[in-house]
Amino acid sequence: MRNYISILLIVLLLSSGCSKFLDRPSENKPQATTIDYTDLSLMYQPVSGVYRTAASGTFGKWISMAIRSSRSDDIEPGNDDAGQIGIHNFQTDVTVKSYWGINDMWISMYAVVLGANSALAELDKFGKNIPAADADKNKLLARYQAEVRFYRALAQFWLGRSFGAVPILGLESNDPAKLGTVGKSSIEDVNKYVMAEMDFCIANLEDARPNAATHVGGVTKYTALMLKAKAAMDLAGNNNGSTYWDVVLDCTNQIVNSGKFSLFSNYYQLFKMPGKLCDESILELQYSDFGKSSGDIVISGGPGEEWGNFFFFQGPENTYSSVITGPGWMVPTQKAVDFLKSRNDSVRLKMAIQYCGVNGAPGTYSVTPDGDTISGNGSRKKYFNGKSYTPSSQMTPGRVDYYGANNNVRIMRYAEALLMNAEAKIRKGQNGDAQVNLVRNRVKLASINGVTLQQLLDERHAELICEWWGERFNDLLRTDQAATVLPGFIKGRSEYIPIPQAQEDINSLLK
Repeated sequence: MRNYISILLIVLLLSSGCSKFLDRPSENKPQATTIDYTDLSLMYQPVSGVYRTAASGTFGKWISMAIRSSRSDDIEPGNDDAGQIGIHNFQTDVTVKSYWGINDMWISMYAVVLGANSALAELDKFGKNIPAADADKNKLLARYQAEVRFYRALAQFWLGRSFGAVPILGLESNDPAKLGTVGKSSIEDVNKYVMAEMDFCIANLEDARPNAATHVGGVTKYTALMLKAKAAMDLAGNNNGSTYWDVVLDCTNQIVNSGKFSLFSNYYQLFKMPGKLCDESILELQYSDFGKSSGDIVISGGPGEEWGNFFFFQGPENTYSSVITGPGWMVPTQKAVDFLKSRNDSVRLKMAIQYCGVNGAPGTYSVTPDGDTISGNGSRKKYFNGKSYTPSSQMTPGRVDYYGANNNVRIMRYAEALLMNAEAKIRKGQNGDAQVNLVRNRVKLASINGVTLQQLLDERHAELICEWWGERFNDLLRTDQAATVLPGFIKGRSEYIPIPQAQEDINSLLK
């Protein structure tokens, strides 16, 4: 019998693990081996498990971020060791199918999908113990289901953006015997699936800003509206007349007109501790060290593992300090620096680009705006990513490992919602000046009138520069500019990462 590995193994692990809610117990108490599904006070725990699975070793995982972000012209891997050399060659190197990193990314993303399916099965068991007449409890159950379905859809969304046509795995696919028989769905069908899932989520999630949600920082109606708008935008592509632009406009209008969101005034601090779960936040991966100098960290994976990868691996190779340091992966490109300088975009430049010495030269030093001294390490690495930089002055006193332990990872922001709203308006022949200028004025740039589509796309580029979710690369794809901007890009071939060979070996329908 075939040795089922990779994603099939995950099904087996999650199908048993989710009966224990996929989450470690509160206050490190031993987890129960059986669940009392009549005890509705436990009903949130499967949901909590999905949050953990998404945050701990999946969405914020260093290899997935490196693959997604370094496909653009804003970020390069920074190191060629540990198999990273393959990341540069996704557009042309067919041997990348055997690269361990893309297989790890595939497995990690589907772990969220399958974990969500298991959590939904657990919620169904609780639901059977809720009387039909108990409207409040049934509403709560629907909200919990919506939180789980959001993360399942988000994983499918990123899988589609990364690999193109991929399997859509519903509850029935959690049976290991069936998983190897699930074929691929087109990228169009993946995005339509995401939109349909978001309709359920929008109807059942809290009408609240995430930092005002019952579980602070949880996904809400507006997080779902944002994801639906993203899926619709990808479907609309460069077609100004597409009805999907109507969906983008409607979803982002609801976010904007809610009056619940505002731009964080200090852009430099937006990705640092002061901006954590601010009123601009639409989705963040959350972490906490409880403000303690030592001991447990929520969703900790240990030094250099799981959550720590996000901050640690993007830390500079700094010989001066034992605090602000790391392997120096995922570094801003010179092209990104030059782009911001060409726009006189000084506020964004100050925040997104941090310097490693003088032009990266060994024996030289630079000082961040927060007073951290960073040494040069070699001319290849002149910079490190300021959007993943937590200053030592903002770290919890007593914490000396550079893991950003009490900071969050930003995924969706109101600034992007404003720019998506403006793009939909421009595509439909309307005026998007007000939304664009809100974003520009926050970073001390002058207002512009009659914003064109290219000006809007440049503003997106500048606002989202050096972020990790593939927006820059995706923008170049959907606007048909990738072949012009990205060296080596071949239209019709370079849009997606190939499905890992290991997965094709398991399931011939993936070939």
